[in-house]
Amino acid sequence: MARTLERAQLPALARGYSLLGSGGGGATTMLELALAGADDWPITLYDLDELDPMLPCLGAAFVGSTMLLGERLPGDTPFAPLIAAAERWLGHRVPVVCSLEGGGLNGLTPLTLAHERILVDADLTGRAVPGLDQMSLLVDQVPGVIATCDTGAGGVMLVQTGRPVDLERVIRSAIIQAGGAGGTVFAGFTVGDLTEHAMHGGTVRALQLGLAFDAAASAPLTELAAALGGRVLGHGRVTAIAPDAGDPHVNSIEIGGAGGEVHRLITRSETLAFMTDGRLAAAAPTIIVVLDAISRDILEATELTMARTISVLELPAPEWWSASNDRLRRVVPSAYGIAELDGVET
Repeated sequence: MARTLERAQLPALARGYSLLGSGGGGATTMLELALAGADDWPITLYDLDELDPMLPCLGAAFVGSTMLLGERLPGDTPFAPLIAAAERWLGHRVPVVCSLEGGGLNGLTPLTLAHERILVDADLTGRAVPGLDQMSLLVDQVPGVIATCDTGAGGVMLVQTGRPVDLERVIRSAIIQAGGAGGTVFAGFTVGDLTEHAMHGGTVRALQLGLAFDAAASAPLTELAAALGGRVLGHGRVTAIAPDAGDPHVNSIEIGGAGGEVHRLITRSETLAFMTDGRLAAAAPTIIVVLDAISRDILEATELTMARTISVLELPAPEWWSASNDRLRRVVPSAYGIAELDGVET
């Protein structure tokens, strides 16, 4: 059944996508501000089974440094030239838009196109992930998928390849040339492709999480976790932060627990794993949420600093990833080069 999204629901929706970012995906503030002033509300959100499965679909997302996006704001229509290039290549208009990344900033991105496209409640990740080769359509090797991206100075590049890692590397290089941040658009797939090869209902889940978080934000931690459908992993003060010797982008964050236990968070661009006294308690694709213990702000991995008191929650991973070992191995910690923390058979 089609759902109507109201402007007043935007803060809760953004909060939900921040939770699904698992410490990554970028702050939602920029798009919250842009969408709050848009004239497109209310927005109709469709389930997959309400649309013709043959309808062409696209997904749009920002790629690169989300911090740079805050310093160098995109224009009013950042995806217009990328969509135009994709439609010229395909030879037809693409009427439907979905989310590429179902966590963080990019959860809100398709709403910026709702005035000109049909918005369907599906996405390609169900949480924030760092690599374009981790998009579900590419993980399942759906044929015909293309991508366009910014190259800087108004330039657009189009990539079509049967090897997902090539798409990731080529687009990442183009975004670096464009200044470190830019847009990308995936196309060449249909609504029907999303039925098997995507997460369903992510926008509704984000809205429900955001509403539940706002209602229970001042409640005891266990009650907040229960309201979100998750559980408490730990609570304490950050006592040490150490970069990994093999990968300076990976950090091990030690947390002194209130009962004398020692917790440890492993982060990269997202939070990947949580341990207590050396025992693995949670690992990606499980969504690990870190909150400031006092303000209950949802923290990104870059905001975990010395002496900060934090609370750590676990939310269930999207079931799509665990449906096969081939899917699962693309999002467990070993996919980020940290094999010993997978915690599952892959």
